[in-house]
Amino acid sequence: MFGVLIRIDSVTKRYPDGTVAVDNLSLEILDRSITVFVGPSGCGKTTTLRMINRMIEPSEGTITLDGKDVTQQPVNTLRRSMGYVIQNAGLFQHRTIVDNIATVPRLLGWSKDKARARARELMERVGLDGALAKRYPYQLSGGQQQRVGVARALAADPPVLLMDEPFSAVDPVVRKGLQDELLRIQEELGKTIVFVTHDIDEAVKIGTMVAVMRTGGHLAQFAPPAELLSNPADAFVEDFLGADRGIRRLSFFSSAGLDLLTTPIVAVDATAEQIAERSAKGAPYLLVTDVDGKPLGWSEPGALTAGAIDPARLLAHGRPFEHGKDSLRAALDCAVLSPTGWAVAVGADGRVAGVVSQQTIGEAIRTAHAEGRSGADDADDAEVVG
Repeated sequence: MFGVLIRIDSVTKRYPDGTVAVDNLSLEILDRSITVFVGPSGCGKTTTLRMINRMIEPSEGTITLDGKDVTQQPVNTLRRSMGYVIQNAGLFQHRTIVDNIATVPRLLGWSKDKARARARELMERVGLDGALAKRYPYQLSGGQQQRVGVARALAADPPVLLMDEPFSAVDPVVRKGLQDELLRIQEELGKTIVFVTHDIDEAVKIGTMVAVMRTGGHLAQFAPPAELLSNPADAFVEDFLGADRGIRRLSFFSSAGLDLLTTPIVAVDATAEQIAERSAKGAPYLLVTDVDGKPLGWSEPGALTAGAIDPARLLAHGRPFEHGKDSLRAALDCAVLSPTGWAVAVGADGRVAGVVSQQTIGEAIRTAHAEGRSGADDADDAEVVG
């Protein structure tokens, strides 16, 4: 467990007209973690983020970075020690991509060649083609521009990365890719990230800790995503999480324990004896794989004839899940979307590891929830004993 890097202690932001944007907020942000502020409009999440780098000054309370009061540090020095990513990237339209990324290193006195070399290195890290280096922001897609924004924030290797709804302006497919990319980069670099979003799904996916804020700048709950979903602090948090929080919670349970079956599987070049043997097991459908063991589709056993299996006539196998890596939520999703009600599990190489029914997944879900409740009770008991 890493130590506290940012401490927010009894912080209030009150404007001259009497509006209170943040009210007596206290929490600790761990080093090398992703802390997400989430909540409805007007709850103070962006105000809190901006007080960390002094774009907004607090009215009361203190914010410390590595034990030092941020208000006692020169503003420019403080801000250059923090990467900052906003919605729509906020790029300089008159600068090339490589020079956009090199902005902060140049401000810190790096030579042009060194800053551009760092920029090209970061382009690769955030998944941008090096051929884009000499283009301008308007020549890139929204998702590419956001990647440039992340690269620019990382250019001077700051310990802290502040991100204010950075992915909200792109479509859902691009957004998912950017979230995955952020998690990959975080695993490699281990930054302290403070992330603002209004999307609870995004918060639960990327957050190490999630701070749910309510209107008026009050902290409703501060907890890891799994705890948030299993034990919401009050009715407001429960309503904000939504009616499908139980489904979201499945994202935190591994599919590794699922009991996979291999008997309802035949290869596309299976013999009549092999098909008959598999059919005799009583499975309502058989999964057909190619000669390399990768899924092709489902069929009723009686519709398969050795030497005449046509992949084009098979039922779609649906999206498979990677056994042991993907969650129970992914496995359930695969089963629900499958035309047969069975999910296909594959290994890292894409080859079929087995199949599993909705019923088996349901049993695993009930067990996982029961163990989760038991673990929560044990934690409560330990807290009382402690």
